[in-house]
Amino acid sequence: MTYPKELKYTQDHEWVKIIDDNTIEVGITQFAAEQLGDIVEVTLPDVDEDTTVHEAFGTVDSVKTAADIKAPATGRITETNESLLDAPEMVNEAPYEAWMVRIKVTASSELDELLDATAYSSFVAEQEE
Repeated sequence: MTYPKELKYTQDHEWVKIIDDNTIEVGITQFAAEQLGDIVEVTLPDVDEDTTVHEAFGTVDSVKTAADIKAPATGRITETNESLLDAPEMVNEAPYEAWMVRIKVTASSELDELLDATAYSSFVAEQEE
């Protein structure tokens, strides 16, 4: 499995696209989507809701289980991908295009904790052992 090099990753299996100095886009990784199986529902927060690093801001429900989506940084939700509410299967079909939220980050130093693609790939390999 390969992971896009332009993205950053969390140990909770979210991907992060840094849009500018204080805005990020967040979704779940291909690994997470495959572990969950067929995704049947995505629950997203409201715009203007605050996020706290490592705290859940939404959920992904699959035929197997439900999983929290955790914030990679503290900030405020500026946009949600509402198309996922009607078509949650997009997360399985194209996990790196199916972003869930955009967050205006208020603590940009938290982004320094994110993994690059190589480190995330190693992290996933360790979990699969």
